[in-house]
Amino acid sequence: MHNHKDLATTTRWAESQSAVGSQKTDFELACGRKRKNPTLFNNLLGSMPRAPFALIACIALLCVVTGARAGAARSAWLEQVYFEVAEGFVHYGTLQLEGEEVPNSTGQYLDSSTTQIVAGYRVSPRLALQLNVPLIYRSFERPEGFAIDRGTESGLGDVSLVVDAVVFLREWGGRRTADMSESKGPRLERDESRLALALSLLGGVKFPSGETSRLKEEFIESEIPGAPESGIHGHDLTLGSGSLDGIFGAQVALRYRGFFFEAGTFYRMRSEGAHQYEYADDVTWFGGPGLHFVRNLGTQLSLQFLISAEHKGRDRFRGEAVEDTAITSVLLGPRMLFSLGKWSGEIGVGLPVVLDNSALQVVPDYRLHGALSMHF
Repeated sequence: MHNHKDLATTTRWAESQSAVGSQKTDFELACGRKRKNPTLFNNLLGSMPRAPFALIACIALLCVVTGARAGAARSAWLEQVYFEVAEGFVHYGTLQLEGEEVPNSTGQYLDSSTTQIVAGYRVSPRLALQLNVPLIYRSFERPEGFAIDRGTESGLGDVSLVVDAVVFLREWGGRRTADMSESKGPRLERDESRLALALSLLGGVKFPSGETSRLKEEFIESEIPGAPESGIHGHDLTLGSGSLDGIFGAQVALRYRGFFFEAGTFYRMRSEGAHQYEYADDVTWFGGPGLHFVRNLGTQLSLQFLISAEHKGRDRFRGEAVEDTAITSVLLGPRMLFSLGKWSGEIGVGLPVVLDNSALQVVPDYRLHGALSMHF
């Protein structure tokens, strides 16, 4: 998640800051769907060993707690943990100069694939922590002088840790009824509300965990008279930025019966990273209406029309602006969401409708994304 070449990662992350759990959170009840990863209400690692928790419980209760109770405690903890694998793929094959398409005589391209491994933990129904670990693979072909440079880059990207909180939740139209079927007495039950509105805020940190050697190209880049110019540079290929960055965001969700609308925005505040290179701050946002075709206990099938966008200024190298790094992009496409028992996921596609860039850059032709989540 460094620049516009990480649009798959950026947008996928923004669309999926959500949690999946065995019991619906307050937000899930309001919006009528199980939530996956951050597109937008987040989570943390669930990989801590369970044995220390059982040991602490035994000491605290003077070893009176039975093995069954200890197992139940572990089970309750695991119910708040979820994992997700998300995949985003973007193909960049169009060459643009100052927002206008120009001939791509050398066939330069960049294929960027980002696999997000997500681990989350719900501290409460309205507060969650999430760790995002990106694994990146990029293949490219570009001119280098009068020759053609082909290659790949792969490895760990920049890891991020985020905190997500539902700060507002309001429901209208739900009814309370009394279930008299149990011998112990009446039990109050609540029907699902007809209208619900929720707001979530997010904050986090991106750590400099990815490899940054590609940024060294900025020191040696030069133009050869008569040679074709490349629209792919080291700042496009690097796996990491080498910087410690802040992440801030918000999402609103509205549901009326089977219809829903979600929108969110995220801002990344950058600092100077490796090799005196500083990526520009960027803003991403997304939103769109959707319809729940199936929404039963443990089962859901929904379709959403999604618009996603990013705006980013010029990066800086040694304090000077890097001209070929600013971009504004808008993508449109459908998004299918589903859940069945402990599993949930989504698939989607985005096609560019607005692409405005500075200098010469390769820009996206399409974006594919998908995710699969599991909770205990």
